[in-house]
Amino acid sequence: MPGLILLVVVVALVIWAIASYNRLVGLRNQVLNGWRQIDVQLKRRHDLIPNLVNAVRGSMDFERDTLTAVMEARAKALTATGPADAAQKENQLSQALGKLFALAENYPTLKSNENVKALMEELSTTENKVGFARQFYNDIATKFNTVQQVFPTNIFAGIFGFKPAELFEITDAAERAVPVVDLGRKAQS
Repeated sequence: MPGLILLVVVVALVIWAIASYNRLVGLRNQVLNGWRQIDVQLKRRHDLIPNLVNAVRGSMDFERDTLTAVMEARAKALTATGPADAAQKENQLSQALGKLFALAENYPTLKSNENVKALMEELSTTENKVGFARQFYNDIATKFNTVQQVFPTNIFAGIFGFKPAELFEITDAAERAVPVVDLGRKAQS
């Protein structure tokens, strides 16, 4: 009888170990897939930027610094490795693009140019897709990290070399600031 109980315990532990390992592998693969989805959207974004810059270049001759800043930020973003580095470099690119979008709004010829409008819309849509892909990635990476950190799976994860996944985080303090919107009317004097 004690031998049977020991056998049942050993079988239960083996089944638990297999299930835990398979769950960790599945979550790790979902994290990798989440990163690949971000990568696909970032590539799309990076491919659209030169087209937009070329479309506005002729109309924005005296805004060369802005166009140069966008292309330099894009070049840096292309060299990003891992979520933390990508988050920092993509945030710089987003800031440069924001400035370009704001300047483009001041040029009537650009606002009426169908190619520029289409490219800006495509880029805005891509920005939304990047945001959703980052959210999905962070959700699944957090789940993966949590499973690795809870007892007793944490022991098992350490034995088999599972490492926590990096999360996308806002690294620039200015981006954390809440924008101030004042819709109040000032009294005329």
